[in-house]
Amino acid sequence: MSDENIIIEEKRGFKKELIDLIKDIIIIWFIVIVIRTFFVLPFQINWQSMYQSYYDWEFIIVDRFSYRVLENPQRWDVIVFKPHVSEDKEYFLKRIIGLPWEKVKIEDGKVYIAKKWSNDFVELKEPYLSESNKDATFVSGDRSANIFEVPDWDYFAMWDNRNHSTDSRTCFSSCAIPWTTNFVKLNDITWKILVDLGYFRLSKLDFVHPDLGIDTHPKWLSSPSTHTYNDWL
Repeated sequence: MSDENIIIEEKRGFKKELIDLIKDIIIIWFIVIVIRTFFVLPFQINWQSMYQSYYDWEFIIVDRFSYRVLENPQRWDVIVFKPHVSEDKEYFLKRIIGLPWEKVKIEDGKVYIAKKWSNDFVELKEPYLSESNKDATFVSGDRSANIFEVPDWDYFAMWDNRNHSTDSRTCFSSCAIPWTTNFVKLNDITWKILVDLGYFRLSKLDFVHPDLGIDTHPKWLSSPSTHTYNDWL
């Protein structure tokens, strides 16, 4: 084989390898887009409203497939949703407390639930709350009874850090804004937390939160969003 033929064969081989590489990149890009669009997505928390279940700066994996295909949101799910309260706040992270057609009563720091078509309220046990947040759920500081009737296809959601943030108790910002309500609409719920990866400090090679000094090792599938509770109602 002449030197000219060898050069031509090398060019053909390089061209084929380049085309195969481009194909692989396109396939990988397509797979990543599909996974991010329909299944899971990495997310970083940037607020302390879910303290102490989740901390500022922690990384989480959120699942959008379940709510689209498998199930509706359940009580105690920690969800990511669009609050529609301002252009600066595109997503909120909260825990579902009340389901469609239920009544949520907040009185003297405690939370009560009456199931669909019932007026019998049962106290909600919330083991995920920190000691400072237990029996400390109020509506704008009011200790008297406040009752919220959840419409169909809506949900009542609150932060775990109860009195250091805004949630369904105060329409997520201000009930004076015309389009706001006390509830999260099903269509606005985008993801649920699937995996808690914690916060890793590369500079220190540890999982200690730089501000709080708290260990934020990954909780994986045992995060507070996936605890199984007894059916107490």
